[in-house]
Amino acid sequence: MKIDVNQFLKPCSCGRKHEIVVDDIIIDSGAINQLPEILKRPAYADKKSLVMICDENTYEAAGKQVEALVPGLKKIVLNPDNLHANEHGVEAAKKGLDEIGDVDMMIAVGSGTVHDITRFHAYEMKIPFFSVPTAASVDGFVSTVAAMTWHGFKKSFTAVSPVVVIADTDIFKKAPLRLTASGVSDLLGKYTALADWKITHLLTGEYICKEICDMEYQALDSLISSLDGLKTGDTKAYEDLMYGLLLSGLAMQMTGNSRPASGAEHHMSHLWEMEVLNDYIDFYHGEKVGVGLVLSSKIYHKAADKMLAGEFKVKDKMPIEEDLIREKFNKPGMFDIIMEENTPNLLEQVDSKKLIEHKEEIAAIINEIPTDEELIAMINKVEGVKSLEDLGFDESYQVETARLSPYVRARITFMRLLKFYDFYEEVISC
Repeated sequence: MKIDVNQFLKPCSCGRKHEIVVDDIIIDSGAINQLPEILKRPAYADKKSLVMICDENTYEAAGKQVEALVPGLKKIVLNPDNLHANEHGVEAAKKGLDEIGDVDMMIAVGSGTVHDITRFHAYEMKIPFFSVPTAASVDGFVSTVAAMTWHGFKKSFTAVSPVVVIADTDIFKKAPLRLTASGVSDLLGKYTALADWKITHLLTGEYICKEICDMEYQALDSLISSLDGLKTGDTKAYEDLMYGLLLSGLAMQMTGNSRPASGAEHHMSHLWEMEVLNDYIDFYHGEKVGVGLVLSSKIYHKAADKMLAGEFKVKDKMPIEEDLIREKFNKPGMFDIIMEENTPNLLEQVDSKKLIEHKEEIAAIINEIPTDEELIAMINKVEGVKSLEDLGFDESYQVETARLSPYVRARITFMRLLKFYDFYEEVISC
């Protein structure tokens, strides 16, 4: 399967000219063998000093093949133990790059962490990189930002997308099922992310692109059709999942930010990664997103039921809960960072009367999201993580997560809008 990236550059009904910074995407059995020919293309033929960044596990999974196919390739093989997209992972790679010296192109061989570390350095060094995914584990392979936990704070760094993605089915379908399940949950998270975007557009007029939304729904359809085959190792199922993940990444490129792919479910994941309520938990990004998705869906559907059931009231204004933030985001420096992230208060853009005027439309958007039971059934098909208990938390985390997570990002979500409603405490406690 070869994705024609030019199809995403056509004139769009939204009126904007979308940008794609990927030259080529190949998803196929044996795709890795095309690497030497791709490197001969005029755009890359002058790149003479190439370095591969991988970890010990991904070196075994695909790095050895890449090394055999690219004569003279230098390599940085990171220790996978406690390797994360953070300042320590970046520094470990930088040490290797400093030892190598001149580098004019990189090849990331791995999953999300290796790619974020590579794209961070590619941006800093102003050089291109290729992507060789070793698992269908995240939708961020073609991201233009590096999402990192930096000195305890979740940050998105400006970075670069790979110029070429070579997704060899023979490689990524052999990844542990847990990594594949993480990719499934990351992609399923688009259901709440898209609902958040559509509701915000309805209330504030924030830019939205129907064609980009349709891309994400296409990615979800591709995922749903692949679920049954993933556990049995069906090649087409794995290619459909990878296609959906890359399609979601392209949607972010076209939008210019992560709006189509990241909403309340990701904010919950970010909160746990910042260790505001909890100590460190050793779970993949997509696993935490999956739990955030299930919680968000449950809360959103309860709110939709309330809206459609009868009378309710909304506050005229919803100020920033500064006292709550001061109490809960209490690590050194964290309060100031969170307050800066929330200044100005985005909810000042919202005329709360519209929450009542558009209650049927808001509820209809929410009802496009599968219920929490339906989502759990999907995640169960790949033996994925789907509950607070799976993460080692108890049910008390639901209320505090719902209350605090909207403040980790300067973005309006329905989870944040819920603070206007008089039934807020009831639905986040359900």
